[in-house]
Amino acid sequence: MKFESTGLISIEIDGKIYDYKLFQSLESLNRTKSQRKSAKELNISHTVFNRRLLKAEEKLGLKITQKAGNGTLLTEAGIDLLNEFRKYSIQIEKTSNINIAGGHISSGLLESITKSFNINVYSSSDKDAFELAKRGAVDILTLDDPLLAYELNIDFTPIAYDYLVLISSPNSKEITSINDLQGLEFVNVEGSAQRLAWNSLEHYDIDYSLKKTVNSQFDAFKLVKNSENLHSFLNASFFKGNEILKFDTRHVISLIKVNEDKPEVDEYIDFILNDGQKAIENQGFTLI
Repeated sequence: MKFESTGLISIEIDGKIYDYKLFQSLESLNRTKSQRKSAKELNISHTVFNRRLLKAEEKLGLKITQKAGNGTLLTEAGIDLLNEFRKYSIQIEKTSNINIAGGHISSGLLESITKSFNINVYSSSDKDAFELAKRGAVDILTLDDPLLAYELNIDFTPIAYDYLVLISSPNSKEITSINDLQGLEFVNVEGSAQRLAWNSLEHYDIDYSLKKTVNSQFDAFKLVKNSENLHSFLNASFFKGNEILKFDTRHVISLIKVNEDKPEVDEYIDFILNDGQKAIENQGFTLI
């Protein structure tokens, strides 16, 4: 699928133009998880809102939403589409807002604790966010895993600690020791701190297999919970699970200042490292 920016309010995908109304709808639905609530928020009828999504799916040839109980969630394709729009919006928009791009966990943390600053957040993998930062499209890069910074010898600022917990399918056997992990099948999250879990399993001579790979921890969680016998290691700050590899998978959540010429960026980082620390702790992270 080919994406091209065509201005402030539209994106061209495979030769077809999608205007801001679609992405406005996806942003709202991603937040409310309800078509009716989003329709009300956008001051349109539920019928118009639903027709807008169906028309987009027909043009794309992809499902971008899915029913979940009494609500509606974005599919992985829908999330990818929304993130592409966010990415182009960040690149195009030149404002005093602080533009942040980073891994799902670190960027989600900053978005959830920041109320007094004007920020735009693009959530992706560490690698994709780094590519955006290289093009000068963001002011701050956040990393779920400091590996990229270590590999490229880039200075980073630690803002919190996190670790991984084991998430298992509902009917899986109880895991009480490292040896219970022998032979299990896992969902891999591309570009996440899971490398620490896989390294640990190899260190303990545990035979395991990676059956599926997804782009976000939230997709991994849904996949595991809806399967018969799958597992995954996900961040403890966002998910409750078995802490069997807690000390083996402790890692730093960090940020990198990309824009040196915007005073708001320094003010924001100062807030994160000082007054914002209590809010970070309340989100389930361990303070530096």
